[in-house]
Amino acid sequence: MPGVMGIGVGYVNGKNSKKGACVVLYTLDASAAVKKGCPSCVAVKRKKGGKSPRITSHVAVPVRTVTSGRCTSHQKLRSTANYRRRIRPVIAGASVGYPGASGTAGLIVTGAIRRAQRFLLSNNHVLNRNNSGGYSETIQPGGADGGRSGRDRIGQLYRFVRLRKNAVNEMDAALSIPTSNDLLAPRYAKIGTVPGYVHSYAIGSRLKKVGRSTGFVSGIVESTHTDINVDYGDYGGLGTIRFRNQTVIRSAAPISLPGDSGSVWLTANNYAAAVNFAGSADGRLSITFPIHRAMRAFGVRVAQPTTAPSRKRGKRRRRRNVRK
Repeated sequence: MPGVMGIGVGYVNGKNSKKGACVVLYTLDASAAVKKGCPSCVAVKRKKGGKSPRITSHVAVPVRTVTSGRCTSHQKLRSTANYRRRIRPVIAGASVGYPGASGTAGLIVTGAIRRAQRFLLSNNHVLNRNNSGGYSETIQPGGADGGRSGRDRIGQLYRFVRLRKNAVNEMDAALSIPTSNDLLAPRYAKIGTVPGYVHSYAIGSRLKKVGRSTGFVSGIVESTHTDINVDYGDYGGLGTIRFRNQTVIRSAAPISLPGDSGSVWLTANNYAAAVNFAGSADGRLSITFPIHRAMRAFGVRVAQPTTAPSRKRGKRRRRRNVRK
């Protein structure tokens, strides 16, 4: 639809489920022309259960319109946070990138099988200079924060999910392999150890993260299953490309500014949930994808400290929907 940047599933009042679910439309602006084209409700087919479901009626589902502006990837910029300095060993939340650009070290992970090898998880456009399989040096701090090739090198691009111009994308993700395991510490800035990651989270959930530009922030999951257009500018010759089944997180203050790309949202009990890769013009919307997609694609898990504190023996109940 003209002027519509994305569409997802959320709540009518935006914060809780009391008034039920709705369709959320993210629009370029609040002009009369855009409003005129956006419906107030849509008819959804209701099916009767059984072995052969059949349509029995239609139900009207309300539509809520959110003026988001154009959503863009955030891989370079001005310096505003303490996480842009040189940090050794590197932890999640610090500035990383390649010469000329900065993003955020999202999470320190290890191979699901080769657990001794550590990797740095972030966005493709943060660790990969042109969305290709060519050599990309990883430096810390990133190039926009004074990081230099050679002197600040901590590793190189290892694996990535290619972003596609004329197809639907599901994630913006990449791994960097360090020149030495000791350059990466399995810690998250201000949080410490991340015990694992979740496979899902609810609309209305409060999440938190540390980003290279905005620092420590929190936000509310506004919509899930969101299809949205993201502008990558001249990066990799992509322009504006479409993503499917993403999550939009909202806050009253900026939570996704240039340089925050790659930062990882955590649950209240510090489990990794989603990876930030873009945002609205005012920074109050964070465009993310569920982190379990990247963990599955790369065959990795959250890195843990090599020496953990002693625990009392006994039975432990395994958390549902959680992976270490």
